Amino acid sequence: MRNWVPLSKKEYGQNWNRIYRDFKFKPSTSRFPSFKVPHPYITYNISDYFGESTDLDAYDELEGRVLDAFKECTMHGEHILALDWQHECYWINPRLEFERDEFGEWVIPIFPNGDYYFFIQKDFKWGFLGHPWENSITIFGKELIDAFNKNKPRMFRKILRQG
Repeated sequence: MRNWVPLSKKEYGQNWNRIYRDFKFKPSTSRFPSFKVPHPYITYNISDYFGESTDLDAYDELEGRVLDAFKECTMHGEHILALDWQHECYWINPRLEFERDEFGEWVIPIFPNGDYYFFIQKDFKWGFLGHPWENSITIFGKELIDAFNKNKPRMFRKILRQG
């Protein structure tokens, strides 16, 4: 079975409209935060991992821990949204193989190294939001926060905000 199933044009519009409306999403390279997520949430400062990071294993660890958390928060066969701002977006199943691009990254990377990358439960109960200009990752929803607290990636050491 194939992962990374493209959203239809209708699904793309509905989901981004909901993000702009519900999260009051205002993309910016200098005004932060760019979105407001529901409580509870935690935003981590991951600025130490941009540029010439000396801890390259941290990226692989992040992918693994994220997949573990997504699996814990989904049922078998359940898909979540993988959104790349102003690019093609997908449905993904955390239990299927994550195909990689020519750079060895997921089709939509988990580390926000160039754009807003959002991974959100289909009913918006929880999510993982990467902000490339604030150098942050925001986790919202009690279930996902609890999953990460059991096995926290080392990138998640500096809390920027929480509520």
